[in-house]
Amino acid sequence: MIRLTRRRAVAALLAAMVPLVPAAAQDKSVTVFAAASMKNALDDANAAFAKATGIKVVASYAASSALARQIESGAPADVFVSADLKWMDYLTEKKLVSAGSRVNLLGNKLVLIAPRDSKLDKITIAKPFDLARLAGDGRIAVADVKAVPAGLYAKAALEALGGWKAAEPKLAMAENVRATLAFVARGETPVGLVYETDARVEPKVKIVGMFPDGSHPPVIYPVAAVAASNNAEAARYLAFLRSAAAKTIFETYGFSFLIKPVS
Repeated sequence: MIRLTRRRAVAALLAAMVPLVPAAAQDKSVTVFAAASMKNALDDANAAFAKATGIKVVASYAASSALARQIESGAPADVFVSADLKWMDYLTEKKLVSAGSRVNLLGNKLVLIAPRDSKLDKITIAKPFDLARLAGDGRIAVADVKAVPAGLYAKAALEALGGWKAAEPKLAMAENVRATLAFVARGETPVGLVYETDARVEPKVKIVGMFPDGSHPPVIYPVAAVAASNNAEAARYLAFLRSAAAKTIFETYGFSFLIKPVS
């Protein structure tokens, strides 16, 4: 859980890793469409980038599926960060992102969460996994299993572990993973499936189980420049996301960094 002391540590890290830049540079900006699960970490990375370069980052967070559709419809984004390969592949096939700029940047884990005061704790997730029984008379919070990456991972895991058929009628589907997290944090559902990084930033929930590797496709976050963008600053932003400074920020929030830092 990222508590106040960790937030202070991140703030100190940001202050130490980048210099101040002239105010005259502040009129430049980059528009980033990013998966909802990235908000806390990417906000800090964006602040560090802005401090180092004077380039403002305007971030829009939502389900990767929704953002990809917006880019397809002509929304003015410079950079897209997806929570899965599917939606980046979708835009790549339509030549709506620059394939040469694409890199698989981050990794994450799928976890089972419950409200902080729940009696559920330390659940071993293995086949057969009866999530419907764990939910009791309540429902199971997940992101939309038809389109949203967190929901797609959740469905794949439950199918692989033999729990999908019983769990499906109990699903409470949300528009993105942060909305799923909110269901559990407010006590509206007794359990939910989110990413580990989401659970770590919400003090009203706890992780009660980790889905095993191999039960679903690896959670991978690819990033790429949007092909229609003519913003020269996008390349600088993408380079920063691949840097050692960005790696430190993302790892503080629990993401794994999948590439060797470029600087």
